[in-house]
Amino acid sequence: MYRLRAFRNSDPPHLAAIWRSQPAQRGILQPISPPLLEYAVFSKLNFERGGLIVATRDDVPVGFVHGGFGPTDDGLYLDTSLGVTQMLMVQGGSETEAPLADDLLRASEEYLRGRGATVLYAGGVNPLNSFYLGLYGGSEIPGVLQTDHILRNAAQRANYREIDRVLIMQCDLARVRPPVSRELRAIKRTTQLIEKIDPEPKTWWEACIWGSLQRDVFSLFDKTQNRTVATASFWDMQPLSTCWGMTAAGLFDLEVDAKFRRKGYASYLLGEAIRVLRRRGVTTIEAQTMATNEAARDFYLKFGFTEIDHGVVFRKESTH
Repeated sequence: MYRLRAFRNSDPPHLAAIWRSQPAQRGILQPISPPLLEYAVFSKLNFERGGLIVATRDDVPVGFVHGGFGPTDDGLYLDTSLGVTQMLMVQGGSETEAPLADDLLRASEEYLRGRGATVLYAGGVNPLNSFYLGLYGGSEIPGVLQTDHILRNAAQRANYREIDRVLIMQCDLARVRPPVSRELRAIKRTTQLIEKIDPEPKTWWEACIWGSLQRDVFSLFDKTQNRTVATASFWDMQPLSTCWGMTAAGLFDLEVDAKFRRKGYASYLLGEAIRVLRRRGVTTIEAQTMATNEAARDFYLKFGFTEIDHGVVFRKESTH
């Protein structure tokens, strides 16, 4: 038999051991250590001890689940109406522990409902993405990885419904050749590339997400309009990319002013950012997009990205 209890300060070595016992998966960092969990989970501004629930047998942790919340629209506070089970692991990642996984998920739901959650998600996805970045998924938290059978199957048994899929795409910078055209040459003449490393977080929630992670933001400043018309934001995908044996940058935001879309600005900006990152030794860029966003998917494919994995976004309405 096992019992469930809230997180204790003595738990990190045991949780790391449970994590290390999982089957090998591309999107789950291995090996992991307590300091890495501290870096990506426990040290976060919005970490709550009650949301991390540990299952023990004979006082030894054998599984855990982590529930949390998203931000208010302005990013200044926690919005407890949106609850998410961020992570669920059992010792060995074995399907024979399905009853334990189900009980852990149920305990996470009870915690989230108790704090006021009316909508529940399984697997973090923007903006419910403040934990495990750098340890799970890739350039962003992609919901539940398709290979994460424990949480995926538990969510399905608990009647969560799949509302979307997240495509995980990578681009080998040794092979990519940024496009060249008359349109892009015209953009080069009228814009200036500006880079800002580690910009200050704009909101409390941005600080919760990024913490000490290094970001690199490239902007296109249009000299004729005297304003920024496009931005591309990357981060150094450590430590997850280390276990892939590559130096990877995660593209987590690509925005173009509405008046400048479909005119080549995104292609030009991404191409210029790639040139800079490649000179610094970055070998791979990873990006994610919703499967239903066909325009974004087609843009990445034309640029040389290939789909390497996917995650599933699960949701259900909370009932009391």
